[in-house]
Amino acid sequence: NATDCGEEILLYGDTEKIVIGAVLSIIILMTIAGNGLVIISVCIVKKLRQPSNYLVVSLAAADLSVAFAVMPFVTITDLVGGEWLFGKVFCNVFIAMDVMCCTASIMTLCIISVDRYLGITRPLTYPVRQNGKLMAKMVFIVWLLSASITLPPLFGWAKNVTVERVCLISQDFGYTVYSTGVAFYIPMAVMLVMYIRIYKAAKVSAEKHRFMNFPKHYEEEGVYCLETSSRGHHSSKRTKAVEECATLSKLLRQDRKNISIFKREQKAARTLGIIVGAFTFCWLPFFLMSTARPFICGIRCSCMPLRLERTLLWLGYTNSLINPLIYAFFNRDLRTTFWNLLRCRYRNINRRLSAASMHEALKATERHE
Repeated sequence: NATDCGEEILLYGDTEKIVIGAVLSIIILMTIAGNGLVIISVCIVKKLRQPSNYLVVSLAAADLSVAFAVMPFVTITDLVGGEWLFGKVFCNVFIAMDVMCCTASIMTLCIISVDRYLGITRPLTYPVRQNGKLMAKMVFIVWLLSASITLPPLFGWAKNVTVERVCLISQDFGYTVYSTGVAFYIPMAVMLVMYIRIYKAAKVSAEKHRFMNFPKHYEEEGVYCLETSSRGHHSSKRTKAVEECATLSKLLRQDRKNISIFKREQKAARTLGIIVGAFTFCWLPFFLMSTARPFICGIRCSCMPLRLERTLLWLGYTNSLINPLIYAFFNRDLRTTFWNLLRCRYRNINRRLSAASMHEALKATERHE
């Protein structure tokens, strides 16, 4: 079977429909649950209400919008074999929502990578400039740029393909290059550059950093000199012993500071690497296909195999499910809040998180000592 555009209609059996519907429903529900938990956590936990987390909330809101406003209609379309059942008018609304929400998610990931890079490379100056108003402006710009991609098909620059039983984003050559470039290729390039720079900074830090291993006799000699000089009568020996111990103490403090910076850079590089890797794995195949489709098939219809299109589309949507899992895994406060909310232990959650943070700080102090 085929649509009026010549696209294939897939005829599934009852068993296939049950399996496909169950898998897609699980993806939708888990996406809603994960991103909903992110938004709730930041709203109720005082420690998480930081300007940098505004971007995380914007990302969760975009992914949540994809799960609510886009995925259900794609699921129904897939279950009927790829035939669009909701009419031409709603087709334009659906495509606008799909493009805007997915683009907002991708661009927010891009801004988060820049934010992490500046936080690592400018630890003294950037946190001072990083305030709520700046982050709110960045979130607004992200959504404004995302909306700018959805508007051209609605105002006549490039019309979407809305023939009977087909709902397809505009295949105009210029619009395809513009939309895929702004929505994916430029953000991906920025994310890769930020990751490479953070990775290089962490590598340089690892090469420069030296964990101090002072000989035991040196430490004993320093203490011995200080003790004996306190009993002796020569001020020069006392001064030399004090200087040696002060130098040793200064070197140890500097080493602890280097260890802290080193660990922070390593964690940032590892986190951003996983984010970039997951993002590229999920969205790159779909956007490669979307970019090539009008040049291969023409601007009126799609000639790509329908199974391939739907598989790559859902692979991209899966990124909205993965994002909250990544942040929950690498953010201890967010992970703890998730666990407490899932166990319905939301009372006094701020007090418990503060106590946990104080306990971790005491343990860190003991390790340094």
